[in-house]
This record gives sequence, structure tokens and C-alpha cells, in this order.
Amino acid sequence: MNTVDLIQHQDSPRHIRLNPADNVAVVVNDQGVAAGSTFPDGLTAVEGIPQSHKVALVDIAAGEPVRRYGQVIGYALQAIPRGSWVRESQLRMPAAPALDRLPMADAVPAALPPLEGYTFEGYRNADGTVGTRNILGISTTVQCVTGVLEHAVARIRRELLPSYPNVDGVVALTHSYGCGVAITATDAYIPIRTVRNLARNPNLGGEALVIGLGCEKLQAEQVMHANDPSVDLREPWLYRLQDSSSGFAEMIEQIMALAEARLVKLNQRRRETVPASELILGMQCGGSDAFSGITANPALGYAADLLVRAGATVLFSENTEVRDAIYMLTARAETPAVAAALVREMDWYDRYLAKGEADRSANTTPGNKKGGLSNIVEKSLGSIVKSGSGAINGVLGPGERVAGKGLIYCATPASDFVCGTLQLAAGMNLHVFTTGRGTPYGLAMAPVIKVATRSELAERWPDLIDIDAGRIASGRSSIEELGWQLFHYYLEVASGRQQTWAERHRLHNDLVLFNPAPIT
Repeated sequence: MNTVDLIQHQDSPRHIRLNPADNVAVVVNDQGVAAGSTFPDGLTAVEGIPQSHKVALVDIAAGEPVRRYGQVIGYALQAIPRGSWVRESQLRMPAAPALDRLPMADAVPAALPPLEGYTFEGYRNADGTVGTRNILGISTTVQCVTGVLEHAVARIRRELLPSYPNVDGVVALTHSYGCGVAITATDAYIPIRTVRNLARNPNLGGEALVIGLGCEKLQAEQVMHANDPSVDLREPWLYRLQDSSSGFAEMIEQIMALAEARLVKLNQRRRETVPASELILGMQCGGSDAFSGITANPALGYAADLLVRAGATVLFSENTEVRDAIYMLTARAETPAVAAALVREMDWYDRYLAKGEADRSANTTPGNKKGGLSNIVEKSLGSIVKSGSGAINGVLGPGERVAGKGLIYCATPASDFVCGTLQLAAGMNLHVFTTGRGTPYGLAMAPVIKVATRSELAERWPDLIDIDAGRIASGRSSIEELGWQLFHYYLEVASGRQQTWAERHRLHNDLVLFNPAPIT
């Protein structure tokens, strides 16, 4: 799509049609269009249509498909006249694609040409991974220790960190797991390996500590494993609160002593020039709208292709937001085994939702609908655009740690905080997050770059949004131009030369484990 010539006048009625097969288009104007407004192609709006909502380009008869992205997003429940507002209530959502009849690695894209010579300044770890930040992580085995640890972390931040200027911060990896849980249940491996792999994140430099209580089901030895090159267990790394002989004050002092020993080591680390291939970028969208698949997500997809060409690792996720477009992903899988792994994760999640008497349609939020997304089908088609155009090289189950390079599907729920937590466990050292409705989302363990789908949001939240992708919709930038801007911005943020707004404001959402196992 070439957007440069889309807009003749900023205030004239405007819409964007993404595919020649589409019979609807998205209204661009900030305030929408009024009844009687005429678009440059001669289409006249027969009623007022809000920004980011769909206008019918032709008469659509009852029962006929409604197409966006060249795909069917629904079937008309009634006649929809040309020029009218296409509402959610007028559409019947298609059934989810059958998982046993998908194209399997039959349209694998050709390998993208290498992109050489790009680097960033990062922290090399003993296991070969690279951090974009130098953070002391303090993991936990159980929620019971959170209150004490919060007191200790506040004192560490106030009393110790000023003496260790090369350390970017201290993070408590707190969570609600560990006690009253069926530790041997079928799906308990998901939260357990998530907790373990969070402590191994490259931005923690292999110096993570563990604070336990003592009597919990999840024991420290399940969080840290001997002979694991990603963490250093040669020095004291564990303190259990129940070992205290004199109460709260001693607990705090013991935690601070462990922390200071690790701060000494972290403070000796320095950034060094590393190839862009050491980047592990996690991509996510939240507060999505109809512009997500027009502006921000296509730009992320272009930048994802650039990163893959540079040898980096790119994670995309959100099971319910790819489920309805899964046929487009299995076709792009590098091998039949990768395609089968995609099917495996979709099938597992279908069954997980069914246990809770829900399905993927529960995903679409009131904000998504206010932003013009009629259903999860339309949302999915806009979400997968983040994956770019290359082959899908691998699949991770929830809580697994990435081992290979390239474009990787990291199977997670779509919940912002759960997805972010699982991508951190996968080894993500940089995060990019697109939003149309707006969110102050952030993570303590990795920088989060926020990309607005609409210029109106970027202008309204100038100290929360890092990149304005709405420029694509107004013709002020192309997808290619913004993709390159993102690519360079990733390297600047990874190098510590640029701080994101979430970092500056210390906006950090809680880590939220995905736990499908029973609680006792």
C-alpha cells in the first residue's frame, strides 16, 4: 500500500482500502465523517461514521461476505447500503478455521537477503546471550515473601544502588504462584518453567537471586538448576525467610547483603559492541483498533523483516489474536514440523478456552469495538501483520526459552501482562508494543517502546508514546520509512542511548504468570 498519495487535503473525507477485494474501507478523519460527506473516489457517506470504523464501498446484500485485508471478516445479517456505517451488530462472525485442514508449509517465503553491519552496545553474558540493560533480578518462590522483599528492594534502591552506577536497577520477580498449588498437575509445568526462565532473562546478567519462604510447594531448586550456564550459583544465591532467627529486620539485612554481593559483580560489567543478531525483540499489541493493521503493525512487520535479515530473534504472540488467521501462518512455516507446532498450540488453547466455557470471541474488548474492530477475526488479521513477510522459523510453548534465531511464534494468551511475562521468560531483551486506544503499559525487566496507531493518540499522549505510526494513515510516511525508523530506534534503545517513556516514568506492570493448572 502506498499511502503517500492517499490524502489530498488533511480535512477532506478520507478512507483506506487495504486490498482490491475489500468491500469496506476504514474512515481516517480524526472526528469521523458526517452524513453527506463525499470521499475523493466519489463515495458519499449516507450517515455519520466515526474514525477507524468501516464504510461500505458497495451495496452488500444480506448473507454476502464482508471483506477486509482481502479476507472474510463476517457475513452481512442484513442489507448494508453503499456509503453506510458497517457495524458489529450487522455481521455474523465466521467459524474459526478447522485445524485439520490447514495449508502446511506450502507457501514458504524465500529467505530474506542478509542485512549486515548493524550493531548495538549490549552486556555480554556468560551463557552467550546479551542484555540491553544491566539489572539485578531477585526472584521468588512464593507470593508470601512479596511484602518483605518490597521493603528490601526499596532500601536497595535507596541505599545501595547509588554506589553502583553501572547497574540500571533492581527488580523483584514477584508472582502469585508457589503455595496452595497442584505442583504435579498436568499443566503445572507452565508456571514453573516461566518462573525459572524469568530469572534467566539476559537483562539480569546471570546474577539473579532467589528469596523463598521455606514451606511452599515451589522450592528454590526448581527455580534455579545446578550447572545452568545462564545463572551463577557459585556464590550464595538463596535466602529463606523461615531461616530467620530474629524476625523482620534480620530478613531485610540478609536480603540486602545478598543483593550487595551481586551488585558488586554487576557493576563491573560494561557495554560492548555486539551484532544486531543478539537482539531478542518481543512484539505485542494492546488497546488495538482498526488502524493497528493499517499503520503500526505493518511497520513492525517491516522492521521485523529487517531484524531477521540482520540475524536477530523476533517473537510474536497472542494465541487468540492469531487463531482466526492461523491458515496464513501455517502456510508460511519454514517446515511441516513448525506448521504442526503452530497447530499444536492453537489446539491446546482451543481446549483450554473450552474448559472455561469460552472461545476466542471473548477476546475482543469494548475498546477494540469502539476503535472499529467488529470481531476477533478482523482483529486477528490486523494482529498477524506484525510478523512481517518471512518464513516462521520456530514455535515456543508458554514459558519456554528461545534457543534459535529468526521469526519465532511464542504461544501466549493475549492478555498484555501475561504475554509480556511469557516473552520475558522466552528471553526477550527489548519489547515493542502497539496501541490504538492507548495504555501506559511497561515492563521492569526490559525497555518497552510504545507505538501509536493514530496520530491523535500520539499528540494527546506525547509523554507516553515513543513512535507515531499514524503518519502512515495521513500520508506523511510510508510503511517502509517507518519500518526503518523503528529498526534504528530498536538499536538505539538497546544500546542505552535512548530511553523509552515507560523507562523514564518507571511505568512497570506486574509480572503475571499463566497458570492453567488447579489451585488447591
